[in-house]
Amino acid sequence: MLKRCDKARTDHPFAYQGLDRVIHEHARLSMLTSLVAHPVGLTFGALKQLCGLTDGNLSRHLQVLEDEGIVGTSKTPVAGRPQTLCRLTARGRRRYFDYLAVLEMVIVDADKAARAARGKVSRDPSGA
Repeated sequence: MLKRCDKARTDHPFAYQGLDRVIHEHARLSMLTSLVAHPVGLTFGALKQLCGLTDGNLSRHLQVLEDEGIVGTSKTPVAGRPQTLCRLTARGRRRYFDYLAVLEMVIVDADKAARAARGKVSRDPSGA
């Protein structure tokens, strides 16, 4: 028996329902990729620099990711000043890698379609 997501994939092969809209936004995707590469976490400043975001932009995207349970933040005093540490949660890590699996399907499907199109063009010089 086909699972619901398998059936959707069969009926609508290019719908890519697993492209998580929360993660798909480019700033959040770059933030999560940075955090995956730094499992102990990153400070707010380091994450801001790696992703090329402003303080306000990073804060807003962090809030969205925290609300979804994808990222956790903690504040600790360092040299008398609060320092925010950002970490990917276990749930966030799963969601991120599930998202990447669907993105990989997009790449594979695009490659297959391009190869098929090239094959059709080379067999039919009229372009029809």
